[in-house]
Amino acid sequence: MSLHQQLLKRAAEGRPIRVGVIGAGKFGSMFLAQVPRTPGLHVVGIADLNPSAAQRNLARVGWPAEAAQAPSLDTALREGRTHVGDNWQALVSHPGIDVVVESTGAPVAAVEHMLQAFAQGKHVVNVTVEADAFCGPLLARRAAEAGVLYSLAFGDQPALICDLVDWARTCGFPVVAAGRGHKWLPHFAQSTPETVWQHYGLTPEQAERGGLNPKMFNSFLDGSKPSIESTAVANACGLAVPSTGLLYPPASVADIPYVTRPRSEGGVLEQKGMVEVISSLETDGREIPYDIRMGVWVTVEGETDYIRHCFEEYKAHTDPSGRYFTLYKRWHLIGLEVGYSVASVALRGEATGVATGWRADVVATAKRTLKSGERLDGEGGYTVWGKLQPAQASLRLGGLPLGLAHDLPLVRDVPAGQMLCWDDVRIDTQNTAYQLRREMERLFGS
Repeated sequence: MSLHQQLLKRAAEGRPIRVGVIGAGKFGSMFLAQVPRTPGLHVVGIADLNPSAAQRNLARVGWPAEAAQAPSLDTALREGRTHVGDNWQALVSHPGIDVVVESTGAPVAAVEHMLQAFAQGKHVVNVTVEADAFCGPLLARRAAEAGVLYSLAFGDQPALICDLVDWARTCGFPVVAAGRGHKWLPHFAQSTPETVWQHYGLTPEQAERGGLNPKMFNSFLDGSKPSIESTAVANACGLAVPSTGLLYPPASVADIPYVTRPRSEGGVLEQKGMVEVISSLETDGREIPYDIRMGVWVTVEGETDYIRHCFEEYKAHTDPSGRYFTLYKRWHLIGLEVGYSVASVALRGEATGVATGWRADVVATAKRTLKSGERLDGEGGYTVWGKLQPAQASLRLGGLPLGLAHDLPLVRDVPAGQMLCWDDVRIDTQNTAYQLRREMERLFGS
């Protein structure tokens, strides 16, 4: 049966997938908007630092007020309603929960949430990909040891890219490259929350009217998020990483198979089997028609004359040689698609993307000259952006992962453009996320 048919069957039997959500911000709210329209799902509980704001978001996405006013998780289970509170520990430990959706966007806290969920026998769909970027391989191992599934979230670009890669390999195509799109010019790496809107083409007044978070949006613009998501894909799909970081070659959808070829054949790749991000802007800032900015893609190789002839006969758009073909989705729907991951882990026992090794990392890199005593403010802020690196290069450097570069004091000056290392900062070594990361380095570093 298809996933939808299985959901219908669970609904008819009165055995819905019972879900707990941690974090009811924008991403979590998008998932919650689809829950009333999805058979066989019951969100038993929502944990948020601000339960009142979570309730307002539920009203914004169209939930009836009475649906989210269960006084306890037990009542929510019994009556088919939802309990909203701030106690995430109670949520992940409740025996009535099958799947936990971690959507806080706070990587350090997310690690704690997910480890506790594993320990309580819960599957986890992880929206907070920043946490996956710095310790995803070990999170996957911890989940497996607990007998549960850990999964990237469908709707977010990494899981969608993993799906395209799986399609290609299942059909027998070698994957030459895979990735996402982005609006990129090199100077965006120095963007701050004060400059983000001019690059996006919005005024501060328009952004404020829309309730848009400048730091979050800046984490996309300055290259941090593309590096984070490329790391998740490389670690999940066994793809290599550009040795000097993402190149952001500009291309229309039609030109992706031209640029995502090896350099020896006219493309930009150091080798076949890599992650990359396609820019929607030419190097002089001109917008590219029919871009892939909001989408995902995979480039595959037709290895024989027969396969290449099939590409030609069925009008598949390839590079000039007819060897390389790109399949793409031009859009992603973010939290509106998360239910697919929830259903996949609960009904099929399959993750929609999960790290299988440590191949890539995101290293915090100085946006400007940083002085001893300053405090780092994480992705999208004023101090650092995230640069994609091969895992071994990061390990040799002792690179400071971007996901941990939050509220850390510098103990020495760092020049603009230099990647930071552990010795540049003072960090609480008793922190769970720090300890997990260091353990991952020891276990996977070789």
